[in-house]
Amino acid sequence: MNYSVIALDLDGTLLNSKKEISKRNKETIMKAAKAGAKIVLASGRPVPGVKKIAHALHLEDVGGYILAYNGGMIIDCKTGEVLRRETVPTDYYHTIVQIAHKFGVTPLTYDAEGIITTKADHEYVQLEARINNIPVKEVFHLNEVAAQDPPVKFLMVGEHKVLRQAEAELNEKLKGEVEVFFSEPFFLEITPRGIEKASSLELLLNRIGVERKHLMACGDGFNDIPMMRYAGLAVAMENAQNETKEWADYIAPLNDEDGVAVAIEKFVLT
Repeated sequence: MNYSVIALDLDGTLLNSKKEISKRNKETIMKAAKAGAKIVLASGRPVPGVKKIAHALHLEDVGGYILAYNGGMIIDCKTGEVLRRETVPTDYYHTIVQIAHKFGVTPLTYDAEGIITTKADHEYVQLEARINNIPVKEVFHLNEVAAQDPPVKFLMVGEHKVLRQAEAELNEKLKGEVEVFFSEPFFLEITPRGIEKASSLELLLNRIGVERKHLMACGDGFNDIPMMRYAGLAVAMENAQNETKEWADYIAPLNDEDGVAVAIEKFVLT
């Protein structure tokens, strides 16, 4: 098997437009796992949102890994062991929330149960909650509540052109002490420095003793570019961002047309 580790982005890649795993995708992934491939769910989603997908694929039985928050947290599905947990330094919480308020965008982060935010009814906060099927709690002082249990990731949600202004100020004020990037035009992510999918996959591969040339990575978004650049084989969905496609070795069919299954059948199960 040339590609023994399969890293899969979720939204826009493994999941269809209804946020479901198709029958063909599920059966193909299970077949690859039983043949010895390690399945890695590599997503910007919080852990509760990824665990549901891992359970649907029976990764607790066949083996696999959750790489949540764009790699800020890595969990071994079979043992439940947390292999990595990096948090945003508490010194920056006030600045993050202050910049969000300055530009009129909404900040959110996560606790053990779901989303915490300053504006629970915001359309993109509600979208994040629906995507992950997790609850939302509104708080007044987000930075103070978050500091009680430091989170792995913050998110700013709003209109893209306004978020671009917030992005510039975050980079100016925090001077590269955190990673700031878009996973969607309306989702601006803030994670600990050095945290993105590629560095986390490198840590995981080193731990399980697999060379990067045996890694196949499938994605569609801007935050998938690092892992696609790192992987031995980079697969982009037909529905991927144009910039993401530029890094692909292979363009798979749409996420609504079982693109992940097609790629696994072509490059793993041959």
